[in-house]
Amino acid sequence: MGVSNRILTRKDNFVLIFKLKRTFKSGIKSLWVHRLRSMLTALGIVFGVCSVIAMLAVGEGASRQAQQAIAKLGSTNLIIETVEPPAEQPDSSKSNTMRTYGLTYVDAESIHNTIPDVKVVVPIRQMDSEARSLNRKTSVKIVGTVPWYTEITELRINRGRFLSSIDLNQQQNVCVIDTTVAEELFTFDDPLGSEIKISGSFYRVVGITEATGATEQQSGSEGVPTTGRGKAAAGNVYVPLTTAKVRFSEMTASFSGGSPSMAKVELQRITIKVGATEQVMPMRDSLASLLERLHNNKKDYRIVVPLELLREAARTRRIFSIVLGSIAAISLLVGGIGIMNIMLATVSERTREIGIRRALGARKRDIIIQFLSETLILTLTGGLLGIVLGSIIPFLVERFSRMPTVITGSSLALSFGISAAVGIIFGLYPAWHAANMDPIESLRHE
Repeated sequence: MGVSNRILTRKDNFVLIFKLKRTFKSGIKSLWVHRLRSMLTALGIVFGVCSVIAMLAVGEGASRQAQQAIAKLGSTNLIIETVEPPAEQPDSSKSNTMRTYGLTYVDAESIHNTIPDVKVVVPIRQMDSEARSLNRKTSVKIVGTVPWYTEITELRINRGRFLSSIDLNQQQNVCVIDTTVAEELFTFDDPLGSEIKISGSFYRVVGITEATGATEQQSGSEGVPTTGRGKAAAGNVYVPLTTAKVRFSEMTASFSGGSPSMAKVELQRITIKVGATEQVMPMRDSLASLLERLHNNKKDYRIVVPLELLREAARTRRIFSIVLGSIAAISLLVGGIGIMNIMLATVSERTREIGIRRALGARKRDIIIQFLSETLILTLTGGLLGIVLGSIIPFLVERFSRMPTVITGSSLALSFGISAAVGIIFGLYPAWHAANMDPIESLRHE
């Protein structure tokens, strides 16, 4: 009894596979008769799937680029930046004013000595200047910092070394330059051991780092006056903090409303590193409390938490993907409406054929499967072509516009799944309409 049941089951499966295969072959033949119409109908799905993949790839690339830039700041770091406080009402009896604000060396020392969970404290001074070597010159960003600066950043040394404790304690005139500055000043020469001139002083190059792009400038302070010549910095030059304190003035002059004003800023930034991400938010509260006491509630600083920025970027990325995907999915909806329209026209054209099939014994289910299979063939073919085209477009965008794009497996699966769903949803009504035609009236149809 059991053997005979297994034989019957295998026979039923074989018959089902044979029927499905015959149905799909019949569907392909029917579509091939009107191949131009079928191709134009499938184009709606092709462009819909293509737009979903391309837009999600562009959004994913932009989001990852932003997240990588934030991640370079360190998920366990907290950054305190100097900001210029709101200007006070000027005294008309004075021709110029002196303003002192921002972070100080006392702030860095107090953070290191007062807060126990702090692992690393890195004070930083930044100035815009011009570096020279023989007859070559370029605008640079001077970064006055300490030897343990590399512990709070992903800075990589290509050649030589970074700043040492001896350089810091003895106020040595040494510097570390990035590859961009090295290419600008030492095109054919070896930078290591050479000297560059900055603001009238010579600095010996002891190391070369990878170019950090605009990382330092992006995370720099806003509204803080710096000395410069108005030209974008080509790269970074790292010098000992003690040397920067002696060689570069903390005073800057500016003109506003026709009257000169002076400002004194000791540090542009202090970066703090903690042991784990769980300590970041409590540390922010401790820093805020300490700095409020040190600055007498003067709002001349701000605390930036990269971990918060990363989480916000992740939320923005999800919203951005949903919006872009929804916009692109509208084109798939339009393509689905076009498919329904064509299939209804096909049903009307093949009314007599439907009547003959019903008269020969075809059931309503057979008619539904026949027309639904034709719709699926159109949408799945369009979906596959859309995936191919959608994978090419992000490559072209990245190649010609230098905009990063990322194609994910989920976007491919999502777009193909939507195209299949569109085929089923928009093909059901035409198939149901064909199956429910009166066989006698269908046979009379001319």
